[in-house]
Amino acid sequence: NLRKPSSETDIENWASKHFNKHTQGLFRRKVSIANMLAWSSESIKKPMIMTNDRNVKKEACEIFKLIQMYMGDRRAKTDQLNVALEIATKGWSMQGLRDELYIQLCRQTTENFRYESLARGWELMAICLAFFPPTPKFHSYLEGYIYRHMDPVNDTKVTQHIKEILERTNKKKSKLRKKPKPYIEEHDGVAISTYAKYCYNKLQKAALTGAKKGLKKPNIEEIRHAKNAVFNPSMFGSSLQDIINMQKERYPDRQLPWVQTRLSEEVLALNGDQTEGIFRVPGDIDEVNALKLQVDQWKIPTGLEDPHVPASLLKLWYRELEEPLIPHEFYEQCITHYENPEAAIAVVHSLPRINKMVLCYLIRFLQVFVQPANVAVTKMDVNNLAMVMAPNCLRCQSDDPRIIFENTRKEMSFLRVLIQHLDTSFMEGVL
Repeated sequence: NLRKPSSETDIENWASKHFNKHTQGLFRRKVSIANMLAWSSESIKKPMIMTNDRNVKKEACEIFKLIQMYMGDRRAKTDQLNVALEIATKGWSMQGLRDELYIQLCRQTTENFRYESLARGWELMAICLAFFPPTPKFHSYLEGYIYRHMDPVNDTKVTQHIKEILERTNKKKSKLRKKPKPYIEEHDGVAISTYAKYCYNKLQKAALTGAKKGLKKPNIEEIRHAKNAVFNPSMFGSSLQDIINMQKERYPDRQLPWVQTRLSEEVLALNGDQTEGIFRVPGDIDEVNALKLQVDQWKIPTGLEDPHVPASLLKLWYRELEEPLIPHEFYEQCITHYENPEAAIAVVHSLPRINKMVLCYLIRFLQVFVQPANVAVTKMDVNNLAMVMAPNCLRCQSDDPRIIFENTRKEMSFLRVLIQHLDTSFMEGVL
C-alpha cells in the first residue's frame, strides 16, 4: 500500500515557511535552506524550526549534539544505546520537540558521505519512530523524505558519490605523502533503502497508533529491541505469513502463530475464563508493554499473575496484524451474511488457509468463554465477547461515520454467529 507522496520539494517548501534564520561566520551571513538541510559537523545555536517554547529552544540544540554522538560525528561520553535512550526519552516526553528531532535527522542524513554515520542516522530514525510519530502537520513531509530514499537508485547514487570522494581523498593523500585519516570510508553495509522502507512502514503505523502509551519512559531494553527490529521484525504489526516465516526455524511444524497460541494458553492458565470482565477490562499498560517486549524475544515470563495482561496483548496482536485477520476482500460478504449462519461459515471456509486456521483457533478459544459456568463469573456473554473482539478481526475501510456505525453492529453479529455456530472440533490439538 505504497503511495507516492506529493512534490519532491515538499520538505524544502516546508522548511522555507517554518525554519529559523541561521547565520554563520564572522559576518553572520545567512545560511541557505539547502545548507540547513545538509549534514553538518558543527553544533547549532538555535532550533531549526521556529518556536516560542523555551524548553524546546534549549533541548533542540542539545538533541542535535546527541544525534551527532549517535552517528559517530561527535565524541560521546556514554555508549550508543544510552545516547539513543536519551534522544528517544526527550522526544517521547516533549511533544513540541518531535518535529525538530525528525527534521534534524533528515538534515544529518542528507549529503552525508560517510556511510557509517549515514546508516546510524537512519537507524536512529527507525528507533525514534518506534516511540513517537511526528505531528500531523509534519507527517507528509517526513513521509516524502523517507519515500525518496526507498528507491534502490538512491543507493547507487550514494555508493557512487562515496566512491568518488574516496578516490579524490586517496589522490590527495598520495600527493601529500602524509597519511591523514580518510574522512570517507568504503562500505559494504546495509542499503539505505532497506532502512528507508522500514522507516516508511513504521511511520504509517506510528501515525495510526500514536506515541508509546503508559507512564513509564522508554528503557534501554526497548531501545535495543527497536534497534534490532530493523532486521528482526516484530511479531506485532506483521502479516500472518511473515509471522509463520519468522518462526519456521524455531517451530518448523507449527501451523499457527506461536504468539497467538502461547498468549491464549496463558490467559487460560491464569484462570481468565473465571475472571470478571476478561477481554473488556484492560491490563496495566506498562505491564502489557513489558510482556510485548518479552514475547518478541520468544519468552513468556513465569511471574505473570493478572490474566488481563496477556488478554490485552492478545487483542493487540490481532488488532495490529498488517492485514486484518479477515482480509478486506471478504469484508462485504461478512457484513452481508451477518445473520445467516450457513453463509457466514461458508465465508470462513473460503478464507486463505492461514487466515482460516487462525480465525478458527480464535473462535474455538472464545467458545470456552461462552460456556454458562464461565459467563456466570466473567459477566462476558457471547454479545459482549463479540463486541470486544469484532474490531480485532474486521476493519471497515470507510471514513463515513454513519457507515462505520452501521457496520459495527453487523461486524459484531457476524462474529457472534461464528461463536455460536462454527464447528471448530477439527482444530482440537492443532498448534
